Amino acid sequence: MARNRFHDGAGPSQRQLRVGELIRRTLSDVLNRGDIHDPELNRLSITVGEVTVSPDLKVATAYVVPLGGRDHDQMFEALKRNQSELRRAVSKGLTLKYAPELRFRLDETFDRLDETRRLFSQDAVRRDLED
Repeated sequence: MARNRFHDGAGPSQRQLRVGELIRRTLSDVLNRGDIHDPELNRLSITVGEVTVSPDLKVATAYVVPLGGRDHDQMFEALKRNQSELRRAVSKGLTLKYAPELRFRLDETFDRLDETRRLFSQDAVRRDLED
């Protein structure tokens, strides 16, 4: 297996992180402004939490959640229906050789954050943290 001479760690490279953040900001702006001509998608308020990019920068996975955490199915149907138009709109803001394929996954970060807060509020955990 060939090794990348610029990056030999297990995590993403700096370029992947930079491109992922650029795609996240661009996708958030596109969804916020309502640039896509789908009233159902424009009606939804979608938060783009993170975008991870494959090492070849051809696939971008966006972790999204609807406002309030409801209507996941409706959100994913609208995103899938408009996937090519979203890809085109995002690629306008990028200076990459290829427009990355967009994939959408549910962002569970907020749920894990609530669980972490609940754990830290327990008496036994709080007692251990004070020592």
